[in-house]
Amino acid sequence: MLFFFRKNTNLFLNYYKLFIFYALVDFIRIINKGKSTYVPCDVRKEIELNIPISSDDSIINLAAVHRTPGHPENAYFETNMRGAENVYSFAEKHKIRKIVFTSSIVPYGAAEELREEITLPTPNTPYGISKLATEKIHQIWQTKNVDNELTIVRPGVVFGKDENGNFTRLYWGIKKRRFFYPGRKDTIKACIYVKELVNFMTYKLTNHKGGMELFNCTYEPAFTIEQIIETIKDIIGLNRHIIMVNGSLLTTAASIIGYLGGKKLGIHPARVKKMVSANICGKKIVHRDTNSNNLFEEAIRDWYR
Repeated sequence: MLFFFRKNTNLFLNYYKLFIFYALVDFIRIINKGKSTYVPCDVRKEIELNIPISSDDSIINLAAVHRTPGHPENAYFETNMRGAENVYSFAEKHKIRKIVFTSSIVPYGAAEELREEITLPTPNTPYGISKLATEKIHQIWQTKNVDNELTIVRPGVVFGKDENGNFTRLYWGIKKRRFFYPGRKDTIKACIYVKELVNFMTYKLTNHKGGMELFNCTYEPAFTIEQIIETIKDIIGLNRHIIMVNGSLLTTAASIIGYLGGKKLGIHPARVKKMVSANICGKKIVHRDTNSNNLFEEAIRDWYR
């Protein structure tokens, strides 16, 4: 999905990451009083629109094949990289000077060590490799003109209304007593609420320092899986004791259950293996007077409403 931002009209293209799209729609309805236009297209193909486009417009590029596991390896490259090239060409053609691109923390690769924006990315999955390559395509666009402004955001796990992803599976896993700690409780999982991500992205459209800026978009400090679970339990009133199971045993069980049809229920060995820490530093987007614990609790309350 692409999102074109202008003062009185907004254009949305290609429906990936729908729940972030919906959050953007809600935001725009507030600031533009409902003056929006929605135009579907496929970013894997040349972008041609029969509507007025000007150099005063801005682009928020959300288009991606991102769920992993869940897609053939080539699909990540076809959509993410080719889509970025077509966005690049579209921006060049219409002399658009501002792009916000949503990347991901996956280019950092799986590791326990703290990852900052200056950390060398070492992606180890097709999705992560495609996302890093897509960042580079956007950076090439930025260097073509001194007036081009590029913001790259690397969100952690994004949760919010209708995300139907990690947090939704976690909630139902806790509620239905299907979730177990896979060998540890201190796995760090960097995350951010969708509304905070949207607020930051739209803020950068009018508050950019020039050139290219890169931001990890996560709470700071990042929370452990135990802290996330305990907060969810407290906010929604779930009284559950979650046991810890040997990680290797859980992976083996997930492989068997997944083969027998459990993948349709979200039971997949690859998701168990993803319980390696995503230890991402979010200091660059944190204000000194904010408290991540309070922000996270408020976000869970808002999400659960």
